[in-house]
This record gives sequence, structure tokens and C-alpha cells, in this order.
Amino acid sequence: MPDEKVILITGASTGIGAATARAAAALGHKVVLAARSEEKLEQVAEECGGKGNALAIPTDVTSWEANEALADSALAEFGRIDVAFVNAGFGGKGSFSKDGASVEHWREMVLTNVLGTALTIRATLDAVKESKGHYLLTGSVAGRVAIPGSLYSSTKWAVNGIGQSLRGEITGSGVRVTLIHPGIVDTPFWDNGSPIPDGLTDDDIANSVLYAISQPHHVDVNEIVIRPTSQGV
Repeated sequence: MPDEKVILITGASTGIGAATARAAAALGHKVVLAARSEEKLEQVAEECGGKGNALAIPTDVTSWEANEALADSALAEFGRIDVAFVNAGFGGKGSFSKDGASVEHWREMVLTNVLGTALTIRATLDAVKESKGHYLLTGSVAGRVAIPGSLYSSTKWAVNGIGQSLRGEITGSGVRVTLIHPGIVDTPFWDNGSPIPDGLTDDDIANSVLYAISQPHHVDVNEIVIRPTSQGV
């Protein structure tokens, strides 16, 4: 296809990342899929057309070496990276008290949501600049409205800041930066299903990602905030 893009997606084994991969592949884009679970990644890659269309790279985004290997593998397979959807992340029980998530869970969440985002950007930056491409970062409504007691919310405020700092650094390079801020999405993020009856689906967020990507190159959709109709904040 004339507008075929090579789209690298972290957190691609389930939820928003997997839905975006499937939707992008259905439009004829090539996808590079990264997550920790090799088995789930391979399944999504097959759903995206398999060899020649989708590349599955097991990746721990908290590791610089793993991010470098991810970018190198994408370039070796497809020759370029047009879009980096920096989506890997997870949440935790919201409380700063000892009744909240464990310290170990906190550490891994901060490393994944914040450091992992920065490392993926660093590893792919030269390639995305070369293609005058596009970064999309998964933030959250919780990164715009602080959730009481939630360190997860704080990590998404950090992602918001990373996106704005990145845009400031690369202004004039032709690279676009979009922050995607979902509200409540019915994905594996929620252990017991969406806490509201009409939560967004992962496909709803995938559609938002593809909308931003599809805009004319001179149009940089800076932020998309998307909530279900029953979510007020």
C-alpha cells in the first residue's frame, strides 16, 4: 500500500497494544511487536499476518540492551521505523499505605511505566527521526487528574511530561508526538473486569492511535483524551 508504515508497538501481547497491532495490520502496515510474553506475542504476530508482515521480539522494556535489540531487529527486518507506539505499562493497588501494592510491585511499575518509556524512545529515536516519523505514548486520564493514593497515576503524569519534553526536543525535525490518554478501558489491566458497565474497549483506543497516525504529515495531534460516556473524571 502507498502509505504502508512500519509500526513498533511495546506492550503488544494483550489489550491496547495487541488491538492496535491487529488494526494496523488490517490496514496493510507492518508491525514490530514487543512484550515479555513470547508465546502471546507470537500469537498476535500470526493474527497480524505472520512472517513478512509482523515481527515478534520478546522485550523487557526496563532493559536498555533489550530496547536496543528491539530497535535493531526492527531495522534489520523492515529497514525503518515509521511509528513507535510506546505503550508498555501496568498499574497497581492505589494506596501509599502498607495496605497498598508491595514495594516490589511499585518498583517494577515505575521502572516499566517511566524508565521503560524513556528507554524505548532513546533506542528508536535515530530511526524515527530518519523517517520523520511519529511517537505515540500511552498516558492515562489518571495522568491528567491525580487519583488519590495512586503511584500508578503519578507514573502516568511522568509519561505526560516525557511526551511534552520529547516534543520540545525534536520540534523542527518533522517527527510528531501524540499522547493517548484513555479513561477506563475493559482490558486485562483490570483483574476483575471493567469497574463500569460501558468501559472503553481496547479497539476504541486502537482507533484513536490510527486516527493520529493517519493525519497529514503537517498535522501533529498532540493529545487525545478518551473516556467512556459514564466516566466523569
